[in-house]
Amino acid sequence: MLISGSPAGRRCYAAAIAASVISSTVFSVPGPAPAATRPPSVPAPQLDWRPCAQESAFDCATAKVPLDYRRPGGRTIELAVVKRKATRPGSRIGTLFFSPGGPGGPGTVQMPQVYEHFPQQVRERFDIVSWDPRGIGYSTAVNCFDSPEAAAAWTAARPAGFPVGEQQRRTWIAAYRDLARPCHQRDPELLRHVSTADTALDLDQLRRAVGDPQLTFLGASYGSFLGSTYANLFPGKIRAMVLDSNLDPQAWTNHDSPGEPRLPIFLRVGSDLSAAVTLDKFLTLCGSTTTARCAFSAGSPKATRDKFERLMRRLREHPQGKWTYGGTVGDAVYALYSVHPGWTDLAARLQDLWQGRVPRPTPPQPVVPYLGEEQAAAVLCSDSPNPRDPGAYHAIERASALRAGDAGRFWSWAAEPCATWPALAANRYTGPWNNPTAHTILLVGTTYDPSTPYRDSQALAKELANARLLTHHGYGHTELINPSSCVGDHESRYLIDGTLPPAGATCQQDTPPFAATRPLGGVATGGGARAGTAS
Repeated sequence: MLISGSPAGRRCYAAAIAASVISSTVFSVPGPAPAATRPPSVPAPQLDWRPCAQESAFDCATAKVPLDYRRPGGRTIELAVVKRKATRPGSRIGTLFFSPGGPGGPGTVQMPQVYEHFPQQVRERFDIVSWDPRGIGYSTAVNCFDSPEAAAAWTAARPAGFPVGEQQRRTWIAAYRDLARPCHQRDPELLRHVSTADTALDLDQLRRAVGDPQLTFLGASYGSFLGSTYANLFPGKIRAMVLDSNLDPQAWTNHDSPGEPRLPIFLRVGSDLSAAVTLDKFLTLCGSTTTARCAFSAGSPKATRDKFERLMRRLREHPQGKWTYGGTVGDAVYALYSVHPGWTDLAARLQDLWQGRVPRPTPPQPVVPYLGEEQAAAVLCSDSPNPRDPGAYHAIERASALRAGDAGRFWSWAAEPCATWPALAANRYTGPWNNPTAHTILLVGTTYDPSTPYRDSQALAKELANARLLTHHGYGHTELINPSSCVGDHESRYLIDGTLPPAGATCQQDTPPFAATRPLGGVATGGGARAGTAS
């Protein structure tokens, strides 16, 4: 799951959804909404494309859509949209819509960042379009602060990563509770209309706006849940759909069960277990190589794991500057999302902390739209059920830590702010998930993913009526930013002419962690679908 923000103020595209949830105990919450249905048709928005101010190679537009599709004559909101035209316009097939995930991922920022990761043949044959979903970024956005300075002060006042000890737990819970009042007061109606189903309806409006009779779509992480929702609301409109690093929709919706769930969303999905296994692989591979390739290596896998455990115990008692135990665990989970350079950079930071040095600060990021934690919270907390008692999360943390260690603590607290978020979605889609689609959907699941476990891709393959799972034997969150030329070739053939990989097909990552690299195919050398490296 992909969002913006992190405990150490870093991680770009691959930041985790965990830091983007908010809560409050102040307001009453309406009862569960009925499952989403397709609303009466409304006119398609007009897209007035113009070169983007900051990215001249891309075009930007604004789409107006109803806040509430059941009341199309009421309030409208704006969606910020971005496009990169097909590089071979004479061979153009249509538009590929891209969701970078989240919730909270601003497509107008992240699509240009990852554009070169799309297979070359896809860039040649499709206009690639993304957008900031409702509530996010440059679109009509949730914003609970009066100024950027107030937002920064709120962030600095709460524990990084997750709370450690009774005092930090009280501070954590109070911080999110205090934030919820202005969130609710500023725009309560917007908070009730930022569900995944609402965004799926927006996506169909954008499809109509570009003139495509059917949807071609690539959704990463949470974008897979958006894709699953769209596919079941508009099954006849699927031309081609690739879902990368998938969420089990039954876990997201808690099987549409009545009453309060026992576990928060990330433990239902299995993010804690998946992150723990991926962290263990990081330490194993680090310990199996030299310090020249992995600075934190202690000479063997066991010694490196022991070294990490000793460092975490030390930070728990004696933080290193602003580097606390909770913040460092959160930083490690985020860093595991992107193997290159994330794993190498993480090893260097851990080694700095081991030697008593404060890691060098991350260089300032380019100016982007406001992406406060409340934006992702508005989607997650209104759309996916979570335990409503903030006091329950300490016990949840302890239970998860028994099965998933440090990563279990991190993912247990990630959804705690949803315990008292002041709004539930007015329009949710909770199933069924097996409506037969016009064409088969291609799923890509990575075996060592710190956020969306491979088992969720297997579950989604069974849930959807028509799906084919391609297994990516690799590391990191989403194949898109941890590339495999093999996966890219399969995706290109599927998106261009509908050719699916054989049943049971598998691919390898181009460059394993901590490996010596050399160019491999792709744009850089004139061969294959992607530029990459290999050991």
